Amino acid sequence: MEPRIIIVDDHRLFRAGLRFVLEKKNFQIVGEADDGRAAIRLVAKLKPAAVISDISMPGCDGIAFTRQIHREFPDVKVLVVSMHNETRFIMESFAVGASGYLLKDSGIEEISSALEVVLAGRKYIGSNVADVVVGRAVAQWLSESRCELPKISCREREVLQLVAEGKSTREIAASLYVSVKTVETHRRQIMDRLNLPNIAYLTKFAIREGITSDRKSTRLNSSHSSPSR
Repeated sequence: MEPRIIIVDDHRLFRAGLRFVLEKKNFQIVGEADDGRAAIRLVAKLKPAAVISDISMPGCDGIAFTRQIHREFPDVKVLVVSMHNETRFIMESFAVGASGYLLKDSGIEEISSALEVVLAGRKYIGSNVADVVVGRAVAQWLSESRCELPKISCREREVLQLVAEGKSTREIAASLYVSVKTVETHRRQIMDRLNLPNIAYLTKFAIREGITSDRKSTRLNSSHSSPSR
């Protein structure tokens, strides 16, 4: 059975072009609307599999429309096709329930491909907005991360890795060709900078940050149960 689709956009020429391409791709266009309120009534009446919606529309914008569709008709997929590439529009669309987002200048063929993806239950991010999404995700990660590792020197990182690998103070000193006192100083500086009370916490920190391998972590959890070194 051909997937039932509704197109919501206030530009008649865009709707006509999109209908032409999608029908050739074996999608069934069961309705069109030029504003959000009319589209909500159509969705309630026709129960489509998906809706292709713009962001900027009269009556009820695409964000409010998507939110209401997701709340009242959770099985209906919403693919946002917009001229807006600002982060806030992209993120808010997904936050309120959109299954995909791409720009109008991405081409009607890509819209068809995106529709197939969202109908299969997956998310779709247009190639021309992916940089925006990745940039936002990286910025958010940096803001939420404590970013402890940049505070640690290369030598301190070497000490931290060897501590996490279960090496004793003497073994670390021998590996790095430094004195035991130097190793103890480095270790204390690391714990002070990271506000960690003992070696057990230092080891857990190293494992969490990927400074030691998962293969070693099981052994370390037992060997560092108390700060004996």
